[in-house]
Amino acid sequence: MLFLQDNTHPHVAACTMDTIQKLKWNILPHPPYSPDLAASDYHLFGPLKEHLGGKSFRNNEEVIQDVQELLHWQPKDFFLSGICKLPDRWRKCIANQGDYVGKQQLQFRRINQCFCSIYKL
Repeated sequence: MLFLQDNTHPHVAACTMDTIQKLKWNILPHPPYSPDLAASDYHLFGPLKEHLGGKSFRNNEEVIQDVQELLHWQPKDFFLSGICKLPDRWRKCIANQGDYVGKQQLQFRRINQCFCSIYKL
C-alpha cells in the first residue's frame, strides 16, 4: 500500500509512524508545502471561488448555505475526479523537486491581479 501524507506533526508522530509501519504501508515523499497535492487547493477552491465571485452575503449562514448548495449540485464524479488527478500531480511535484507545478500560472495570476488593481479593472 502506498500512503501519501503531508508532514504535519500528527502525521509524523511516533504512534502514527508505528501504525503505518505495522500496516506495512510505504510512505511516498511529500514536499514541505505543496498545494499541488491538496485536492481542495487544486480541484475545489477554483470552482468555489468562481461560484462565489461577485456575490454579496448578509451573514455567514448565507455563505454556508450557498457553498453547501454548490457542493450538493456537483456531478457525482466531481470529488472522485479530483482524487484521481493526485497520482499525476504527485509525479509532477516530485519531478519538480517540490516546486509548485502551476508556478507559471500562479505568477501570471498575480501579475494579472496586480494590473487589475492598479487600473481599477
